[in-house]
Amino acid sequence: MHRIFQQDPGLFPRAVRALGVSFSDPVSASPFPTDLTENRPLERRVDTLLRLDTAKDGSFLLAVEAQGGQDADKPASWAYYLAYLYARYKMPAVLLVVCRDRHTAAWAAQQVSLGPPQWPTLTLRPLVLGPDTVPVIDTPEAAAKDISLAVLSSALHSRAPESDAILKALAAALKGLQADDEDTASIYIELTEQGLGKTPAADLWRHLMAVDLSIFQSQTAQALRAEGLAEALLVVLGGRGIDVSDEARERIAACDDHDTLTTWLTRAATANTTAELFEQSK
Repeated sequence: MHRIFQQDPGLFPRAVRALGVSFSDPVSASPFPTDLTENRPLERRVDTLLRLDTAKDGSFLLAVEAQGGQDADKPASWAYYLAYLYARYKMPAVLLVVCRDRHTAAWAAQQVSLGPPQWPTLTLRPLVLGPDTVPVIDTPEAAAKDISLAVLSSALHSRAPESDAILKALAAALKGLQADDEDTASIYIELTEQGLGKTPAADLWRHLMAVDLSIFQSQTAQALRAEGLAEALLVVLGGRGIDVSDEARERIAACDDHDTLTTWLTRAATANTTAELFEQSK
């Protein structure tokens, strides 16, 4: 049923006319390898992947990508992720793209069709969250009602005029949460700081935490910050292909000094061995 198309590639446009689809007659045809197996390892990682189980709509996979700017290669990568997830786990997958920038969000929200215009074979349709789709949460009451959404709001509106009000509202909500659940409040503080990145809003957030929340300087918060830096350091070393011995791994994991871990993380960008990483470190 398929080799006839090798013999006569022009059969394709003639045969599909019965389906109401019009393709031009080919002027040439070249055979390509039929083996689609990857012949070399190719690392592909989605930022976050979750299986969500619901009582009403069954289970599905949620792939979340944080996108900082437009990237012409991303739609192809996203299509690959979704096809791979469906082939491996045999369940539907949803792609969610989160963008701080309005222009990036508008770009990411565009549907991308794979295939010729006469018959798009696959259509990529990401769900996109950006400044225009996530509400501004600028009152302590609204922030306390959904702290996770308030954290997301702070990240996506970090460059907006409303940013100060959002962060102050979030700080007030976390101050209330601190009394009941210090560990969870610490996690939200860290996630907020990470989400703000290097924007000016990050400076205001650190000031608010230092002034308004004793938890920011608590042992729990410091431990969480150190743990996050240690994990980031190991990821960088692994990504650069640097061998990390068990002894070096234990040293990194055991370090609870924020400044030392920050120094190691900076050195990891250029170091070729863990010995260079630890050089002159106390």
